[in-house]
Amino acid sequence: MPIDRDKAMAYEFPEGTGSYSNDEVILYHLGVGAGVPATDAGELEYTYEKDLKVLPSFVTTVFLSGGGSMMSVPGLEFNPMMLLHGEQDIEIHRPLPPEAKMKGRTRIADIFDKGKAALTILENSVSTEDGEPLFTTRMGLFMRGEGGFGGESGPPAANQAPDREPDAVFESETLPQQALLYRLNGDKNPLHCDPEFAAMGGFDVPIIHGLCSYGITCKAVVDGMLDGDPTRMARYQARFKGVAWPGETYQVRCWKEDGKILVEAWSKERNEAIITNAAVTLR
Repeated sequence: MPIDRDKAMAYEFPEGTGSYSNDEVILYHLGVGAGVPATDAGELEYTYEKDLKVLPSFVTTVFLSGGGSMMSVPGLEFNPMMLLHGEQDIEIHRPLPPEAKMKGRTRIADIFDKGKAALTILENSVSTEDGEPLFTTRMGLFMRGEGGFGGESGPPAANQAPDREPDAVFESETLPQQALLYRLNGDKNPLHCDPEFAAMGGFDVPIIHGLCSYGITCKAVVDGMLDGDPTRMARYQARFKGVAWPGETYQVRCWKEDGKILVEAWSKERNEAIITNAAVTLR
């Protein structure tokens, strides 16, 4: 059946609850490359609970139980094997604590008709237990084969990098086991660890998670452009352009433009884009 945009957007998800601890924060930071050098004072703030700070991108791993599933949304029938995570957007409403108990709701914020695919925007609004807004996440999910239902095509891609040299470039080396570390945050897709499964997907070796690349890029911007202070980041938007291989080096390019930091991440070894159309909004 074709997608019914109005019906899907009218669906009310149940409220979900969740929590995280400083151990989960530290594990996430290790998964996106923190801790090198291991005794560096700035790196210890990511990896040691004594003065633990939280990267904004950590919120992409937070899970709220009881909040329902996209598979149960009426008017939104799709093949999960054809689902592609294409965009990620987070807004941080207050500095993230190293430990928290939360509640939140999910909604279908919009659905765009891209012809051969439907682009569904899945939004999670999360608050503290006492109702204070904490963060909002929006995932842009391409449902391949589900386009052509007659909806709006949506706005053009934003946050284009300017046609000039970057104002700053930072390099982040990854470990050969980077994807094995990152998958402990909850994404156990065998595409990121099983060579046979990766080969079925057309890859020579297992690839790094897109959200791991998102986090690696976030850390490079925080450390390089924000003096290591993650509380200065109010919003972080990005598109997943290409894949990354464990062990290669991310080249994170930054431009100061119109009060934002525009960002791209490239593979240094292959000179291919990994993340594009990224922007960091400061508070």
